[in-house]
Amino acid sequence: MSKIWVVVADASRARIFTARTPADELTEQQTLTHPEGRLHEGDLVTDRSGRDRDSGGGGGHDMGHTADAREAEEDRFAIEVCDVLEQARVKDEIKKLHVVAAPHFLGMLRKHQSAALKKLVEGELPKNLVVQSPEDIRKGLPEYL
Repeated sequence: MSKIWVVVADASRARIFTARTPADELTEQQTLTHPEGRLHEGDLVTDRSGRDRDSGGGGGHDMGHTADAREAEEDRFAIEVCDVLEQARVKDEIKKLHVVAAPHFLGMLRKHQSAALKKLVEGELPKNLVVQSPEDIRKGLPEYL
């Protein structure tokens, strides 16, 4: 199995590719999906925020959810993606890792990578290319992976 891995991700989908040699084309190995990453905030939060009436007559204010539900879903998916990569690292399946992700999601992936996994990251590309063909994704990466 190839030890050069490329993960291409956004908040709702992650595609894992491998390349046999540094100059080789990408071969898709696995796709992870997280449909909740595509939902709007209102679709993720099932209950409406409560309202608090100010007894002093100043009106009410929302006592809503303090956590951003969309952000929480994206965070969960970033953990899932990093878990898959970490399992491969532990099995010594990855020698080099390239990460291509939507800018915000790239930050989330960084946050959840173990120190050992971070050492394998050869490059990062802050672009959302998850729906692109393997050939187009490969064009955005260095000539030699």
